[in-house]
Amino acid sequence: MQRHTVQTVCILLLACASCLSQPAATKESTIQLDPAKTTVEFTLADVLHTVHGIFRLKSGNITFDSTGEAGGDVVIDAASGDSGSHARDKKMNKDILEVQRYPTIEFLPKHVLGSVAPQGQSQIQVQGTFRLHGSDHELTLAFPIRITGSQLATSTHFEIPYEAWGLKNPSTLFLRVSNKVQIDITASGVISAPSAVANSDRPRNNK
Repeated sequence: MQRHTVQTVCILLLACASCLSQPAATKESTIQLDPAKTTVEFTLADVLHTVHGIFRLKSGNITFDSTGEAGGDVVIDAASGDSGSHARDKKMNKDILEVQRYPTIEFLPKHVLGSVAPQGQSQIQVQGTFRLHGSDHELTLAFPIRITGSQLATSTHFEIPYEAWGLKNPSTLFLRVSNKVQIDITASGVISAPSAVANSDRPRNNK
């Protein structure tokens, strides 16, 4: 009898230890960007004037949890670049971006630094991989965020040293352009509430 009691106590202790060792479920949020309400602008300076243009967002889906771990992707149509000059855009697509081989430009979030308030304004940084012309580059982007209800608005600015990243510089003998391009993104979308609930927070069925 005593031996049976000791075995029972040991089993209960092991069960309790197993429960305590299980990590609490993290709460995950999802941001779905609206391509129709998102602009991706690029600016390239040269000696005569500054070239401005836009790209189109194909899709944007970002997830992140309460630990800061993030996933998803933001995809830009590489062939959508429009600088207002058909000849210039054709050269950019064919000789620089090589859109037939590399049809998309992507940002793959990995980690969020900072907290996103349920409503109002927040300031975060997102660490991730920027994929351009078949190569990956690590970037940390700053995002001011404003949330109203389920609607989210944000923006970011960063610089791409495209020549250092292996892309051709379109400069000619008589026209010199910068070897860096400025990117400005203004985006809107929808943010979900956290979808995962820790076991201790789950409602219990009352019988």
